[in-house]
Formats: sequence, C-alpha cells, structure tokens
Amino acid sequence: MSDDEQPEKIWDEYDWERFLQQQDRKTEKYMELLEKYIDHPDRDQIIAREMGWNHLLNEDNERWAEEVEEMFEEEMQDELDLLDDEEEDADTEKQEEDFEVHPLYQASFALTVWLDQLFDEREELQNHPAAVKLSTNAAICSAKLAAALSDDEIDEIGMTIAYLKRALKAITTAMEAASQLQREVKLEEERYGVLTQRLFQIRDAIIGLMGDYRAEFRRRYGAA
Repeated sequence: MSDDEQPEKIWDEYDWERFLQQQDRKTEKYMELLEKYIDHPDRDQIIAREMGWNHLLNEDNERWAEEVEEMFEEEMQDELDLLDDEEEDADTEKQEEDFEVHPLYQASFALTVWLDQLFDEREELQNHPAAVKLSTNAAICSAKLAAALSDDEIDEIGMTIAYLKRALKAITTAMEAASQLQREVKLEEERYGVLTQRLFQIRDAIIGLMGDYRAEFRRRYGAA
C-alpha cells in the first residue's frame, strides 16, 4: 500500500486534547502580548514577531493591525479546517438546534440563568471572587457543552469527549467555588441546596455521557 493509500488516522480524545491545548496556548500568548503592548507604537510588529508570523515582517509596515488579526484568526481556523473539511458545508442553524435541545446543555444554560438571577438579587455577590469564579465556570461549562454537542452525527467522537472533559473541569471548578461561597457568604439553605443539586446533576450527566461516547469510540475503532 502506498503512502497515498494509507487510511486517515482517527483522532481520539487525547489527540484532540493536545490540539485544543495548543490552541489555548496560542490564544493565551496572543492575548498576553496584546495586553502588554496595547499602547506600544510598534505593537503589531512586535506581536507578529513574537507569534512567529515572520512573513508579515516587511519594510512597508502597512495594514499591520488588519494582517496580524487576520493571521491569528487564520491560524486558529486552518487546523480545524484540515481536520474536518465537511464542517463548512454543515447546516449551522440545524447544529445550533441540535445542542440547544440536548437536556444536558439545557440544564447547563438554565444554571447560568439561575445564577444571574441570584446575583441580581444579592448585590454583595456580584464582585465576590468565589461568586465570579462560580458564574464564570458555569458559563464555560455551557460553552464547552455547546461545542461538544453540536455534532449530531458524532463524526468526531474524540473531539466530543475532549470538549466534555473541559466541561467537566469547568463544572467541577464551579462546585468548588460554590462551596467556598457558602463558607464565606452563606446563601440561604434552600438556595444552596438547589445550587448544589444542579451542579451535581450536570457533573454526573457529563460523566455518564463521556462513558457513552468512549464506548461508542471503542465500538467503531476498537481503541481503548
């Protein structure tokens, strides 16, 4: 069999996790550089050099801001396009409906709404570190679930599991923040009970769904 006929490697959750971590590092580096050099007259040249976009380092210094922004967006998108060209032809509206009707996403989104209402009623919570951590990670969990559940056909099971793992990490962090908030501020017992119940339900559902997808991955590809 020639190299051209070699079957395409199926990415598992660990391949996707490495890929997502790489994208996170690029994003973090870009944002750090942008914050550091935001007022520097040569900001865009410096960012391009630090990011390794050497082909943008020309003598004309024209369209720097636009080119740097475009390069950042292209690097983030190119690797995704290479992994799944068919995604561009998918029906975006249908995909949105798919994850929006999933009960796990609905539960996660409902939690973010519930927290917003709680913080609106309790102004002292709005800037409390534990409350901010709780709210932020609940929102991150919802976003990661949207990414995980948007593929109704489960074409990339490894990617789905990788995003579910990130959602699990976010909801676990939210649980820790809720416990800290209760120690430091003391929510009403009934509200704290509702909060912990929602958090545990979402966590357990994510763990269960990860198990289902891992079993499906093994069934399809025979991998551990």
